Amino acid sequence: MIERLYQSLFGELSAWCASMTGDKAEAEEIVQEAFLRAMAHRAVLEGLKPAQQRAWLYRTVKNIFLDRRRRARRMTSLDALEEQGFDFAAMDDAAVQAEIVSLLESLPDIEGTLFALRYLQGYNSSQIGRLFSLSPATVRSKLASARRRLKEMMGG
Repeated sequence: MIERLYQSLFGELSAWCASMTGDKAEAEEIVQEAFLRAMAHRAVLEGLKPAQQRAWLYRTVKNIFLDRRRRARRMTSLDALEEQGFDFAAMDDAAVQAEIVSLLESLPDIEGTLFALRYLQGYNSSQIGRLFSLSPATVRSKLASARRRLKEMMGG
């Protein structure tokens, strides 16, 4: 069954995914990963109609794509923090998360929350402003203040 799905949908899924990624090789990797997940969930797929199997694969490809984008955004945010003087190289993931949480909790008001939403979650100042009923300019001001305070806390 998985082989049949692979033969009938690989090209279609790859083309659709390539339109999202802009990179054919990355798209093929994502589709291959989706088929690996399909193999792991064979029992679920066998209970579905062909149209549902196709939809399951499309949804899985989309989720893998989104997970990769989120991971890349998070890594970019961590790179930005390192450029500002954070030294995460010697820490494991749990230590990095604990250090980030500790630093952000030490910020006054809601600056830590705003900082996390902007630099770790990838929200822009307009989106954050809507969440907290603040103007985008106020969000940017609080983010600048948070960056300044974090730099001071780190001795820079």
